[in-house]
Amino acid sequence: MNVLCVIPARYQSSRMPGKPLSDLCGKPMIWWVYQEAVKSRLLADVIVAADDERIVHRCRELEMNVLMTSKEHDTPTSRLAEIAEIYDFELYLMIMGDEPLIDHRCIELIIPSAVTSSYVAALTNEINNPAEVVDYSNQKVVTNQNRKALMISRSPIPYPKGELGFVYEKVTGVQIFTKKALEFYKAAKKSVVEMAEENDLLRFIENGIEVTMIKSPYKTVSVDTPKDLELVRKEIERRQGQSCHQ
Repeated sequence: MNVLCVIPARYQSSRMPGKPLSDLCGKPMIWWVYQEAVKSRLLADVIVAADDERIVHRCRELEMNVLMTSKEHDTPTSRLAEIAEIYDFELYLMIMGDEPLIDHRCIELIIPSAVTSSYVAALTNEINNPAEVVDYSNQKVVTNQNRKALMISRSPIPYPKGELGFVYEKVTGVQIFTKKALEFYKAAKKSVVEMAEENDLLRFIENGIEVTMIKSPYKTVSVDTPKDLELVRKEIERRQGQSCHQ
């Protein structure tokens, strides 16, 4: 399977401007994502899709493949779709640039042995902490028996009114698409629900395109706030066995 990995990196984050370049133990956050992705032998190539020359400059300094994309994109999937117009691959794997604790072993879980023309899939993680269920930054998903997404929401779904015998899952920043799926995404309009939830995958779900949800045992942490960044920094320190401040 011919797969290109794209890491969208947006400088103008509303909550953390310059987030992809946030320092984590001497390297920018985007570097940690990139280094884990290139470990996978299943990928033909890995490229950062940037929106700012500061990201491009830093990536080149660190010998990372990078391409400047339009500043007009308002979603990571639309940025990925621009890359798909330039490079021809069977599949486009998107790893969000704010997931520095990504484990490259999760990549083999999401790459299918065969694909339909509009194949779309995403990895999920189980949520074990009740506080994470009500945290709106975690996008919860409900699937059918065949692991196709029924709905994605920042609210706790399903709502535990009459039954507690289920496990909450959140969508991670590891997603995969065919070129045809990305062409559809670019051509289709945003719905009110997609705009309300701010989740790109809802554009497919609302238009009847199946989105396969694959449960991953490899936990990820999305960095949305300085508090998240410090949490990730401590985890990297733990893995390296030393303090980043030494």
